[in-house]
Amino acid sequence: MPMQMGFRWYGEGNDKISLQDIRQIPGVSTIVWALHNKMPGEIWEPEEIEEVRKQIEAYGFNMDVVESVNVHDDIKIGLPTRDRYIDNYIQTIRNLAPFGVKVICYNFMPVFDWTRTDLFHPVGDGSTALFYQADLIQDDPKAMADYILKNLNGLTFPGWEPERMARLDELFAAYKDVTREKLWENFRYFLERLMPVCHECDIKMAVHMDDPPWDIFGLPRLLVDEESIARFLSMVDDPCNCLTLCSGSLNANPKNNVAEIVRKHCDRIAFAHIRNVRHFPNGDFCEASHRDCDGDTGILEILRAYHDNGFEGYIRPDHGRQLWTETPGNVRPGYGLYDRAMGIMYMLGAWDLMDRLDGRK
Repeated sequence: MPMQMGFRWYGEGNDKISLQDIRQIPGVSTIVWALHNKMPGEIWEPEEIEEVRKQIEAYGFNMDVVESVNVHDDIKIGLPTRDRYIDNYIQTIRNLAPFGVKVICYNFMPVFDWTRTDLFHPVGDGSTALFYQADLIQDDPKAMADYILKNLNGLTFPGWEPERMARLDELFAAYKDVTREKLWENFRYFLERLMPVCHECDIKMAVHMDDPPWDIFGLPRLLVDEESIARFLSMVDDPCNCLTLCSGSLNANPKNNVAEIVRKHCDRIAFAHIRNVRHFPNGDFCEASHRDCDGDTGILEILRAYHDNGFEGYIRPDHGRQLWTETPGNVRPGYGLYDRAMGIMYMLGAWDLMDRLDGRK
C-alpha cells in the first residue's frame, strides 16, 4: 500500500470547509474525521459513525483514520472509575472496526491538548499563524484557556471542550498527585487493556506527541523526544501500539531531530503529521508554511526519511497559516483550506520527485 494523503475535516455543520472543497485537492484519499460532539469517555455508537461514513464515501474518500478518540481524565489520573471508561473506549474501537477504520489518533496530555498564546499572530506577509509566547505560559492556565475558547468563536476543538475547561480548578486538583512516573504507569495500564481488542479489530492506536514538548503549568508531558518515544514503544512493545509522529510538536524543541526519529521508528509510525515551525532565540515559536526554507523543522529531510523507509501509512498536512479571506470568526485556527492544500501539493511534489529519482515512477 503506498503512502496515503489525508485531510482533517471537522464534520458537516462544524467545518467551514466542505468535502467538495477537499475533493478538489489532488492526491487526497483519506478524510481524517471524528465525532466532535462526543465528550471523552462516551461510546461512539454505530449509527453516528454510519452517518459520517455516508458523507465521506459519497465523495470517494475513505475514513481509515480517526482523530481524535479522546481519553477520559480518570484514565490518565488513574482513578477507580478508569476501568469503566476504558471499557467504553474498547466498545468504541469495536464499533469503528466494521467501518474500515485502521488508525485511531489520540493523546495522553493532562488537562490541555495543544497550547498556544496567539491563534492569529501576524506573520509579516498578511497571513496569520498559531504562535507560542513562552513568557505568557506562567501561572494562570485560566487566562490561556479563556483566550483560546473565546477565539474559537464557537468552533469545536478536541481537548478544548468548554465543559472540561469550565472545571479547570477541579481538574488541576485531581492531577495534583500525578507525577510523571504515575502518568507513565497509567498510560501502560490503558494500553495493555486495549491491545487485545486492537488485534481483534485490526486497528492501530497511534499516540500524538505532546504539544509543546515540555511540562506546562506544572503538568507532566511524556512524549517529548526520542528517548521518551523509545520508552513508550518498548513499554508496550506491540505492533498495534504506534505513533502519530507530529513534526511540529517535536520540533517546537529545536533539539529534536525529527528526521532521525522517523528513521529510527518508522515501522511504528502509523500516521504522520507534517508541520513547519520557526524558532526564536527567546523560546517563542511560530508556525510556518510547509515549504522547507520557511521554517526550522527540516521538512524535506523528514519526507526523505519517510520515503527512504518505504512509509506506507497515512500522512496529512498539520496546522497551516490563515490566508487571504481566512480571518477570526470564519476559520478554525490552524485549519484553513488554502495553506493546508498548498502543503499537500508541496509534499506530493517532493514525494513524486523522490519516486522518480528512485525509479519508482
